[in-house]
Amino acid sequence: MSEIRLVPAVLAIVFDKGTVENSDFMKEYYSLMQMNDDPLGAWLKTPKIRKIADDSDQVLLTLLIELHRKIDTLTHSLHSDSNDDSILTCKASIESIGHGYFQCDTPALCAGEHYYGRIDLPTFPRRNIPVFFRAQSETLAKIEMMHDDDEQTWSAYMVACERAMIRQMKGLHSEY
Repeated sequence: MSEIRLVPAVLAIVFDKGTVENSDFMKEYYSLMQMNDDPLGAWLKTPKIRKIADDSDQVLLTLLIELHRKIDTLTHSLHSDSNDDSILTCKASIESIGHGYFQCDTPALCAGEHYYGRIDLPTFPRRNIPVFFRAQSETLAKIEMMHDDDEQTWSAYMVACERAMIRQMKGLHSEY
């Protein structure tokens, strides 16, 4: 087995034991994907609108879209009877991430067990990434199932953390 390369990152995860056979977890997994692919996002991806959007200020457009999504989320939470966080009972902090892996800062997992969780990724826009994972040890987990878009966001975030780590190491070496 090749060595797993992890880079420092500080993330929060909520999780619980479970597999893809758990219908509640699968409902949430797909609902979080649909929240990222909302009607506004689908409308913006149409060729006619994309051409019009190319001629506008992208930063302003992105901020306006995210404001609209936040209002939709608030409206949904006000009218929703259920609390999405209620199905996951465990919390942990992630101290490092890699391609397809993450490591918790304290022993929170049981080796060999399957889990479902949501990782709060501090990107713009902020994302809750649903994942199914398997514990390799009490702290190390291997991601077994993640949406394609979330996987790309995860990889981009990992690369950004790695760059920050390299810049920090260069700064330490230049002091000597």
